[in-house]
Amino acid sequence: MSISYSALNNAPRLLMEAELRPLQGDRFQPTGFPDLGPARYTLPDGTEMLLVESAQSVANRMELACWDEASDDLIPELRGLPYILVCNAKGDRLTNSVLEAHRINSPYILEGKDRAVFDRLKQDAAGLESGPVKLRQLAALVFKYDANAVLHGVFIAKSDLAGGRLRLSRALSGFIEASKVRAAESGGVKNDRVDPSGDTSKGFGNVPFHRTEFVAEKIVAYFNLDLALLRGYALGDQATQLLTALALFKVRRFLSTGLRLRSACDLIPAGDLVATQPAAFTIPDEGQLLKECQRLIAACKSQFAGVTTVSWEPATKKKSEEAEGEEKE
Repeated sequence: MSISYSALNNAPRLLMEAELRPLQGDRFQPTGFPDLGPARYTLPDGTEMLLVESAQSVANRMELACWDEASDDLIPELRGLPYILVCNAKGDRLTNSVLEAHRINSPYILEGKDRAVFDRLKQDAAGLESGPVKLRQLAALVFKYDANAVLHGVFIAKSDLAGGRLRLSRALSGFIEASKVRAAESGGVKNDRVDPSGDTSKGFGNVPFHRTEFVAEKIVAYFNLDLALLRGYALGDQATQLLTALALFKVRRFLSTGLRLRSACDLIPAGDLVATQPAAFTIPDEGQLLKECQRLIAACKSQFAGVTTVSWEPATKKKSEEAEGEEKE
């Protein structure tokens, strides 16, 4: 089954959801925040809710859906998509724009001695230095160097690049919520068989601990693809279709392989992924989406820069600054 792009032509968003359940048992461990702990909240009708996975985390996991850790490259079916590769002075692969938290704005790409990528971006961003940022031109620039970043958003916050104003919003997002939750308290102890009464502040001795997990009546993963935003970039029909197919593949792959969120939070789909808006849209399976991505990657080849390589070596201080520092000493 191919993608019915015509069914999406007038839709501002494609909203999708999939019900999940724990792989084993009933308990699961939600995401936690340093100053908050589990993100619990109550609906106006009194329903106890829990954020299982945040939008930021789901975005990171959907990006990983395209990556093959064994070969340290895109999965074979998606090779041909552009990205920026960072190598060290010996030519060893260090990181890349697909895996970096800030994508193209990674300091390993823009803050090293090798200014090749920075200079190319600056050249392609000519005309964006003043006035409102032309999002169509920026989207074409980002699509050229890393198509994934058009879906997941990027903020190139460098003052030398259009005053640090180059920003694309996230087009694909997702999160996981649980409803009618109850806490499941448990605990354990770290045993020290040599000196149970040792100094626990230094890692010795028996150390008891508590653990809070949760059970829920329902766990749902929600996904949102901003179709109006993608159309507004005016990248062309084939590029827009590629981004749509790639987004759907990322969602499918996340649900099929990426739901081991933590050691105590391993989930599986309890039903199929469905579109809730537009409700008539049917989401193809993972294999069909990959084939569609391959077709459209080939069709969009002229818009891509390929794999752009940058060498990472930390930038050094200017000699004048070093001399000034020596004088102050």
